[in-house]
Order: sequence, then structure tokens, then C-alpha cells
Amino acid sequence: MVLEDSDMEMIVAEIEVSEHDVETPHGRIRCTMKGVPKGDRPVILTFHDIGLNHKTCWDTLFNHEDMSEIMQHFAVCHVDAPGQHEGANTFSTGYEYPSMDQLAETLPLVLKHFGLKSVIAMGIGAGAYILTRFALDYPNMVEGLMLININPCAQGWMDWAAHKISGWTHAMPDMLITHLFGKEEINHNHDLIATYRHHILNDMNQFNLHLFVKAYESRRDLEIERPVPGVNVRTLKCPSLLVVGDSSPAVDAVVECNTKLDPTKTTLLKMADCGGMPQVDQPGKLTEAFKYFIQGMGYMPAASMTRLARSRTASGSSVASDGNRSRSHTTEGNRSRSHTNEGSRGRSHTDGTANNNVDQSVPKSTEVSC
Repeated sequence: MVLEDSDMEMIVAEIEVSEHDVETPHGRIRCTMKGVPKGDRPVILTFHDIGLNHKTCWDTLFNHEDMSEIMQHFAVCHVDAPGQHEGANTFSTGYEYPSMDQLAETLPLVLKHFGLKSVIAMGIGAGAYILTRFALDYPNMVEGLMLININPCAQGWMDWAAHKISGWTHAMPDMLITHLFGKEEINHNHDLIATYRHHILNDMNQFNLHLFVKAYESRRDLEIERPVPGVNVRTLKCPSLLVVGDSSPAVDAVVECNTKLDPTKTTLLKMADCGGMPQVDQPGKLTEAFKYFIQGMGYMPAASMTRLARSRTASGSSVASDGNRSRSHTTEGNRSRSHTNEGSRGRSHTDGTANNNVDQSVPKSTEVSC
């Protein structure tokens, strides 16, 4: 399906947008619903990273021309962490900001508010952590997860920085920039860095932001383990797409998380020539990857898949030269997936068996490069 610019503008204009404040025991959650939920079909639920809100985090991705096809099939619910949305009032002194675990506990109430049964969740950084916790605690509510820059561990860069750098308020923008972007981006993409630094300093409520950052810095380990036959472990039950740019500061954390998940339900996507925010840096490629992911769950069987296929072909030579990375370049043809019509979805989540030459007794997660 090829959309002309005029067609895309018409589709975007027709999408209904509404803002809702959802009351929870852990505070008021601002949600922005784009589109109308369609029957029993899940809604795409997003959660942003520290230093961002849903607009600065996701607008580039969801305004991309290729995303319009997905938004014809799914409504989108953007969740802003308390006090992080545009124009947020300053919390009163003594306000106890919710922990990462408590923020995850607010999401079932968000679903209840909109009358939703399940979601396909999309998060980055702190948002990815929160959504993972949500999926672990409420597996029946999450059909799939796309996690960008997920760090399953409690110890992170902030633990060190908070003790080493004096003047937290002054240092916070620089610390957030090093969290959001890789060194290469910081050194060379000055316009991008200046844009987000300006946003952090001028558009975010600094007091509220400080509380959200502290909550993320105080997170605990997700305590997930790779499943072992005959052993009951805590892990994600739904299909998961882990995404990281090859020059992102979160590469090691994402790879570590991948080793702890079910290899038959997990795909690791490393995006070449990409930094800390793939949804901003390469929204077209990420949209194509998300379409593949949705198709693997039995939705949108007729979606076009041209851009990512071309990008994989173009990047083949650079991938082949990387001897230290074992990557499986799969296509929809060699994935064992069931693409049924959306009225009767037969699903087969077997990404880990995409490479028939792999010893089936030792399953490995699908690893894709684009």
C-alpha cells in the first residue's frame, strides 16, 4: 500500500485526539488517546524516558508517513509520567513521587479507564523498564512489548554520577543528555543535542523532572531469568522486540536483558548507524521493524514491508564484516509465523528457530541488524 502525501495528511487529520487525567492511588496520570480503540483489538501503549514526555519522545515516530498505516489499525495511548507533560504544575514540597514499581501499578487503571483488555506496549529507557514491570505483573494485559534501551538492572550511570557531580540541578541536563544519546551523537550532532538540551531546560518542569529521575535512579532489578525446562522462573510471557542503536549508551544493558528472556519469544534488533533514540534517528526503519513485530503476532498480515527489507540488503556487507556478532537476517518467509486474518488469529511465536542450522536443543534469540 502506497500513500500519497495528501492521503497521509487526510488520515492524520481524521485521527481523533483526546487528553485524559486518570486518577490512581499513586497520583494523576496524563494520557493522550489518538484514534478510537477497535473492539477487542489491543491499543498501542507508549511510555517515555526520563527527560522526555510523550511528544518529545514519540512525535517523530508517530508522525512519520510509514506509521499512518499502523494507525489505521490501532489506536495509540501515550502515557506521561506524573508531572512530565507539557504545562505540568509543580508538585508541592513533600510530595512522594511514585516508584518505578508503583508507576507500573497505575497502568491497569489506565486500561480500565479506557475500557481496554490488552495493549501492545512500546517504551524507551525508564518507560521500557516500567512497561516490562507491568508485563511481568499483569501478563494477561500485555500482548507484546517493544523495548528500546531497556536496562533490567538497578545499578546504572546515575548511581555513580549522583555521588560524583555536585550541584544536581545544574548537572542534571548534562546527565540526561549522556543517558539519552551516545558519545558520537553528542560530539557530532550538535543541532539534535541542542534541541533536546533546550527542551530539558525550558519545557520540562525542573522540580517534577528531578523527582522522576530520582525514582528511576532508585529502581530495583527486574529479577528476570531465562526460562529453563522444568523450572519456574520469572520472565516475560509475551513476544518482545528489544531495540538499541549500535552507538547507544544502552547497548550492553540491552544485550544483557536479551540473555535473560525466552529466546523463542524475543528478537534483538541492533540498528546500524543509530544512536540513543532510534525513534527519532531512524523512524522509518523502526516503523518497519514494528510492522514485522505486529505481523508476527497475527495482525496486519497485508502490511507493506519494503523499507526494512531494502535496509537489510544495504547493510549486509557491514554486518558480514562484524565477526564478533552472530546475527540472523530473517525475513517473513523464513520466520515460522502464522499470518492469519485478524478475525481468527492463530499465532506461532518461534523467532528463536529462524535459523534452521542452529542446534534446536540450545535455542537462541533472533538477532537482527538493519
